[in-house]
Amino acid sequence: MELSCKNEYALLALIELASHYPTGEPLQIRQISAQQNIPDRYLEQLLATLRRGGLVRSQRGAKGGYVLAREPWKINLLEVMQCLEGADSQPLEPEEQHKTPETAVIYEVWNEAHLASQAVLKQCTLQDVCEKRDARRQLDIMYYI
Repeated sequence: MELSCKNEYALLALIELASHYPTGEPLQIRQISAQQNIPDRYLEQLLATLRRGGLVRSQRGAKGGYVLAREPWKINLLEVMQCLEGADSQPLEPEEQHKTPETAVIYEVWNEAHLASQAVLKQCTLQDVCEKRDARRQLDIMYYI
């Protein structure tokens, strides 16, 4: 599994929304864009996809914007990836005419790696990522003292 620019930007936006989740205030696209350095138009498309996937909600009006649809500890990274890329949890199978013992072993190992990465992403929530970020920030502050 690859961390594409699309996945990275979506995760950055979700982390920003998770950070503001306790306040309950929606964030506007320009706020998220400025804080995480994501192009506005691209972020707008990503948030629309995340909204259709049920991960964020949009609120209209002067104080409108985006908020997480659920608590950050209830959204795992696998959900985010599947929302953006589609559910690609089908095991890979070599085409019948190319099936050799070597090819079968390669596909078997690739499927094991894929399942392992899915397990890691399923265990890690947006809350976990925010906590790791906060811990890293603390280490950076201690380093400069």
